[in-house]
Amino acid sequence: MMKPQVKIMHYTAPPIIGGVENVIAQHSRLLVEAGYPVTWVVGRGESDPGLDGVKVVIFPELDSQHPTNLAIARAFALGVIPKDFARVQSEIARALTAILRRTDVVIVHNVFNFHFNLPFTSALHDLIDHHVVRQMIAWCHDISRFVNPASGEALRVGFPWDLLRTFRPTVTYVAVSQHRQSALAQVLGCPAQKIQVIPNGVHLSMLLGLAETSSHLIEEFALLDGNPIMLMPIRITRAKNIEFAIRVTGALKAQGLKPKLVVTGPPDPHSPKIDQYVDELLTLRQDLELSKEVVFVHEGTSRMPRSLMIGAEIVAELYRLTDLVFLPSHREGFGLGVLEAGLIGKPIFCTSMPALAQVGENLVHRIDLTDSPKQVAGRIQSWMQQDRVCQLSQHVRQHLTWSAIFAQTIEPLVQQTINAPEFAS
Repeated sequence: MMKPQVKIMHYTAPPIIGGVENVIAQHSRLLVEAGYPVTWVVGRGESDPGLDGVKVVIFPELDSQHPTNLAIARAFALGVIPKDFARVQSEIARALTAILRRTDVVIVHNVFNFHFNLPFTSALHDLIDHHVVRQMIAWCHDISRFVNPASGEALRVGFPWDLLRTFRPTVTYVAVSQHRQSALAQVLGCPAQKIQVIPNGVHLSMLLGLAETSSHLIEEFALLDGNPIMLMPIRITRAKNIEFAIRVTGALKAQGLKPKLVVTGPPDPHSPKIDQYVDELLTLRQDLELSKEVVFVHEGTSRMPRSLMIGAEIVAELYRLTDLVFLPSHREGFGLGVLEAGLIGKPIFCTSMPALAQVGENLVHRIDLTDSPKQVAGRIQSWMQQDRVCQLSQHVRQHLTWSAIFAQTIEPLVQQTINAPEFAS
């Protein structure tokens, strides 16, 4: 079934470079991926090959840099209402009436609360007054310095400046931070709770340089929920002491955490009785009820078959995501993971191995083979509680990636807007 159509409005859109334009691109990507038809209604912009499915409607007078709008802005700077204002406002209102009729959701970025195109702002209020669009979402990134008492600028009053101070009950207001929520509530003269806070986020795959395979693995195994994510960049052999790592994972889970242990490599075909060892590991995972916590990549995914082998480049991408590297080996010929973890800036919990001679044992978290899983789990938890970088990373990936923000706030807001009584009437 076709999902409701969404139109997103701003002065400009990608490929124009700007913070708001980037947010529009991310919102659009997520909406399209979720099946929503998306159209940009802007003064400048064009279709983006990376945003398949987004339509673009250009109406040049919406652009803050349109010559007519620049002339109007110059007149306002001199303290007069330009003679062209009413005509431009009327032209924008007529054009938007034709564009927006029968639209399910309209998201307007900054225009309700910024002065870059006041005829555009005035036209939006006119559309509300004439019930062309009964529900809009006003996304507030900034507030005009000419109406914000905190700006230190001389405030401007009267028409059309007072429109930037006008609270519309049928508009759903969104601020990008609690600070912006408080400031906007003061300007609009409304309770702060009338303004929803939805922060900007990070595009995880782009920021970490993740290929499609890595993104699929992250989604398939819900790695972003991991707290902590522990990486074992190894092939499966008895020497790697994977059973100990599984027991540590179980101990972390018993402490109330949500650990993920990721073993990247397949069983070593040269290792004696390797099939028996793999069966022992799978049985231990089942006995400890860790089917979701312990990931053997070689088992495959819903899209990639069993005996899956990933290359070094995918392992490198998982390094960038992980919280720590875990190598509780019985023995190592060298222990390259120590150097790789150091280069990528990840802490490593490991037993003694030759590689430590290259970096110094004081630079890693040493594990002794006589330590119990519970003891090692306690040391990992203690490190997590003290390491601010780890805490920040976990918070961002669980709550502030664009995917998390979309699922937790943006899509519910779109659905709430569609079902609002004013909209339905």
